Amino acid sequence: MSRRTFVAALATSAAAPALAQHAGHDPVYSHLTDPKIKTAPEDVMKMQHVFDSPAPKAASQGKWVAKAQLPLPRSEMAWATVLNNRMHIVGGYGEQRVDRPYHHVYDPAADKWFDAPQLPRGANHVGVAVVGGKLYAIAGFVEQNRKPDNLCYVLDGESWRAIAPLPKPFAAIACVELNGMLHAIGGAVGDTFPTKKSVDWHLIYDPRIDQWNARAPMPTGRDHTGTLTVNGLIHVIGGRVDSFHTNSNLHHVYDAKDDKWAPRAPLPTARSGHGAVLYRGKIFIMGGEGTNRVYGQNEAYDPARDSWESYAPMTTPRHGLGAVAIGDYIHVAGGGPIMGGNIQSAVHEAFTLA
Repeated sequence: MSRRTFVAALATSAAAPALAQHAGHDPVYSHLTDPKIKTAPEDVMKMQHVFDSPAPKAASQGKWVAKAQLPLPRSEMAWATVLNNRMHIVGGYGEQRVDRPYHHVYDPAADKWFDAPQLPRGANHVGVAVVGGKLYAIAGFVEQNRKPDNLCYVLDGESWRAIAPLPKPFAAIACVELNGMLHAIGGAVGDTFPTKKSVDWHLIYDPRIDQWNARAPMPTGRDHTGTLTVNGLIHVIGGRVDSFHTNSNLHHVYDAKDDKWAPRAPLPTARSGHGAVLYRGKIFIMGGEGTNRVYGQNEAYDPARDSWESYAPMTTPRHGLGAVAIGDYIHVAGGGPIMGGNIQSAVHEAFTLA
């Protein structure tokens, strides 16, 4: 798709599908290292997929429905965001590579995906957020869940433009907007798995002056968290401490007025690589992975009551996915259906209480 077409698509409710650019790929699954493998192992999925939540069940469970599949199987995008009522996912694993520059956009009105300007360089676990009506892409790993860089970009009109890099390289960072600032929270450092560590770093980016500054660090270093802003507070939920073998159920909120963190009711199912969205006034957490586990649990937090309850679990448990809320649906696209990064999926399912 040309840049001219991309800009036109952002301005209209219709969108062209991105399938042509990725012709020849399996529409549902692909393998990271062997292009001949086109299915996810059913026995492994059956063993690893878990659905039961320890949280009390909500009175209305809701339902999951199938939506248009991704143009190609992808995982480890890690996060997604919404711009102009469309879902944006960037980077990740795909096509037997871990350094994809892809940028796919989903239009829920048309139930179609289309291509958008690719990142200047490929990476996985790229942090994304919208600030001031612009899409930002923050850092990422350039190898498989390791070797972070500090490169940052903003989608300025028809193309990406470099902004001030992070003061130091780290990735798998949670990125959210608060009061016109971009907060980059937690993440991981390290070039090899034995030295890979979670960090408690908390930086903010001011788009007006193109500058990063430090804020109060998280109480515990984590990466692959579920993070979002609700009623002026940043919630950081779950995530891994160095590895998915040591997932956390911690839930903290950050108050920018006091530059302080405070605990909240912990996540019922400890996990990492999950989705986190605000839907009907509650924080919904879905998906994620752990040791020999891929979670389908769909658990929601009520900020007013500081309590959790469970809803209909995901039809297809996945981790390293993209999740956003648009209208009366939570859209969950891509991700790995088995533990680790070997299998990618193009599955796109949406949850609704309608």
